Formats: sequence, structure tokens, C-alpha cells
Amino acid sequence: MNQPTVYLEPSIGDLELEERSSLRRVAGLSTELADVTEVEYRQLRLERVVLVGVWTEGSAEQAAASLAELARLAETAGSAVLEGLVQRRKRPDPATFVGSGKVDELRDAVLASGADTVICDGELSPSQLRQLEEKLKVKVIDRTALILDIFAQHARSKEGKAQVELAQLSYLLPRLRGWGEALSRQVGGRAAGGVGIGGRGPGETKIELDRRRIRTRMSKLRRELAGMRTVRDTKRGSRRRNEVPGVAIAGYTNAGKSSLLNSITGAGVLVEDSLFATLDPTTRRNETTDGRVYTLTDTVGFVRHLPHQLVEAFRSTLEEVAQADLLLHVVDGSDAMPEEQIKAVREVLEEIGEQHGGAMPPELLVINKVDAADQLQLARLRHLLPDAVFVSAHTGVGMARLREVIAERLPKPHYELEVLLPYTEGGLAARVHEHGQVLAEQHRAEGTWLRARVAQDLAAALRDYRVVADSAGRAESADRAQVADQS
Repeated sequence: MNQPTVYLEPSIGDLELEERSSLRRVAGLSTELADVTEVEYRQLRLERVVLVGVWTEGSAEQAAASLAELARLAETAGSAVLEGLVQRRKRPDPATFVGSGKVDELRDAVLASGADTVICDGELSPSQLRQLEEKLKVKVIDRTALILDIFAQHARSKEGKAQVELAQLSYLLPRLRGWGEALSRQVGGRAAGGVGIGGRGPGETKIELDRRRIRTRMSKLRRELAGMRTVRDTKRGSRRRNEVPGVAIAGYTNAGKSSLLNSITGAGVLVEDSLFATLDPTTRRNETTDGRVYTLTDTVGFVRHLPHQLVEAFRSTLEEVAQADLLLHVVDGSDAMPEEQIKAVREVLEEIGEQHGGAMPPELLVINKVDAADQLQLARLRHLLPDAVFVSAHTGVGMARLREVIAERLPKPHYELEVLLPYTEGGLAARVHEHGQVLAEQHRAEGTWLRARVAQDLAAALRDYRVVADSAGRAESADRAQVADQS
């Protein structure tokens, strides 16, 4: 007998991944028309870029890894990397970021490769940006602008788009510039063409108009984000009142945070082997191995030298990290230098902690991708990080141990008591199961008997249904009842 065909509904992550991939340009495919007499003649190709970095500290391997990461960022943004140059200097050149000789070498590389963009591995000042463009005659951007562009591509929610736009405007404001007519002053009053009464004042330059519009837009975005922050605080406050513990997943970009969330909760969020695939935080409800409910939140990934504009704009999102009860710090075990990832993430976490009074939740290191990591490196990491949990979100290795450790590290309800709930109080029984830790349960003729650990507010709600245990357990249960009375 033929089996009926079963069609599986695609998850939200699959649909988002399909949509994102459909917008990618493919290198080597040209839409150039063979007959140039056609009305339309165009060529679609990837943006061709040359990378340049300044090696000021650390080893040569670290400098090469930083440029390799910049290449991955450029590819994620939708460009083809042609060449990369690194210069050893004590500090970046204040005029052109790299020295004058390296600028000439860079111009030759741009001409030889036919590149149309140069990306610098660092944040350029407005004067450095202007002078490099004048000397190279191509578009020049820095690492910060590149990361902001990736964020703009990947933002999906209204809050995420507003946060990215605010960060982009904060970056753009000091870098506005113009030439010729763009700097001409605008006349005031009702005069036409600057003639007559009202046209004799200094007016306002075009660049001043642009700055004023940007500041106005930034103020509006901050008001909108403040309203969204209120909604987020309300949801978080509701979880706090019910004393639902929260776990936040943080870590370096592309360390496998979303895969870990999917493996633990089956959330079905977007998983992609690219940098900054997840920008919008996702919160899912889950249960520990002993039945306690907690929330698990996936957050935006960090990177070396994360732009401060992003940290400022994503403040409300990053509060999920600062106000969690447990922080899962996910590390890519297959990376060549995982210790550098840990250092970069902890630097950002310290910055977040300073914004929230210096308090941060306890950290649990999770070394992910052990299926793709070198065994010698894993042995070294086990020696350096004895308290870390080693897992593979892709294959499921170590996930059971991770769930056990999460259950051990999460705060437990404070009060233990025994109650006999009539069957008419099914709502209270459900609250005990959802927000408490049920240690024992019996269904008796007069109702449901429970021994459980619960929070203070729930202990007060159960006050009228407490019971004293028989025989040996009588004194212990009476002590628990006294504790509940004191609550």
C-alpha cells in the first residue's frame, strides 16, 4: 500500500533563511546583454573589495586572524574579497590610517585588481576617511560601517530596525561632508533666489540642515525605543513577579547560540553559517530536568571591537544579559583562537555590566562545535577551562549534561511546604506545577496532596491549604509551615 505523502510546514527560521539567501548575488553570473544595441545594458556583479589592516599589537597570527575575520564580514555583507594588506606600525597614521608608502601600494593593488571599495580594519576618523578617498579614488569604509551595514541587512523586527538606524545615524553624524554647491547657504524669508528682503542673512548651510534632520530623527528613534523598552520591561517584570528564572545565551558571533537554543527548546529560529545572523532576541519557555520552568533568551552576537554605537543602541536588548539569573557564554570550540573570542566577549559584558551598576549574572562557559574541533585543541581547552561544558548543538553531544548543569545553577524556590488542595482549586495546583518545584504528589479523595518548593508570593497563596505530615514528618512539616507564615 502506498504511504500518503506528508508535507512538513517550514519553520520561521527556514523561511527567513530562504528569504535571506534569495537576495544574495552570485559571483561569476553576468546579466550583461550580448547585443549592445539593446535598449538596456547593465552588468550585475559583487562589490569587489581590498582589505587593509594595521598591526599594532599581538602576534602575527592574531593580525592575520583579524584580517580573516574582516574578510568574512565583507563576504557576509555581499562582496568579493580580492586582496588583503597588513602594515606593522606602533599606531595608525593620524592622516591616512596607513603610512604614505602603504597608501601608494594600496592604490596599485586597487588599480591592478579593479576593486571599487577599500575596507579598513579599524574605525577611521572623518579626516582619515576623506584623505584616503582622495588618494585612492574609490569608496573607503571602515570596520564599523561594515558591521552596521550587516546589521541593517539582517534586522527584521521593528525594534531591531530602529536600533540599527539609530546606530547608523550616530556613526554618520560626525562624518557628514560635502563639496561645492552642497555647502552653499540657504536663504531665509520669502525672498526668491536670495534677492530682496529676507535674503541677506547668512542662512543655513546644507550640511547644517542635514545635521539638524539627523538629530531630529535620532530623537524620534530614541523615543520609539524607550516605548519598546517599556514593553520589554513589563514582560520581564511579569516573569520576575512569578520568580521565573531567566537564562541568557551570549557569545561571539557565529559561535552557535541559535543552534543551542533550538537544541534545548526546539525554538526553530534562524540558523545560518554567517556572522550576525541573529539580531532580534528570541525568548522561549523551557523546563529543567526536575520540572522547574525557566526562560531561555538568544541574544545578538559580539565581535572584536564591537562598535560602541551598537552597544548604546542595543542597550534594551542587552539588558536581557545583565538581568538574567544565569549566563550561557557560548564559545566556538573549532575556532583557531577561542581564547580571543572569550576575551572579546567578556570585554563587551564588562561594558554592559558598568551600565547596570557593575552586576552581572554568574557565567557558565559552553564550548560548542566539539564535533568540528580538533581533539588536541579540545584537550587544551578542557585543561584551561575545567568548569566548562563541552557540547555539539548540531549532533546533540553533551546536551544532556548541559541541561543538568543549568538545573543545578538556576536559583531554586525558597520555601518548601506540603498542601492539600481541593479539586476545585485546579488553578493553584497548576501554578505550583508551573512556577514551583513539585517534590511529591498524590491524588486523594479529598483533593491533591503536594510537597513542593515555591516562591514567597505562591507560599502566601497556599497558606490556607497547608497540612502537617503524619508521624515522623510532623515536626519537619510544622517547621516548614512556620517558615511559610514568616513569608
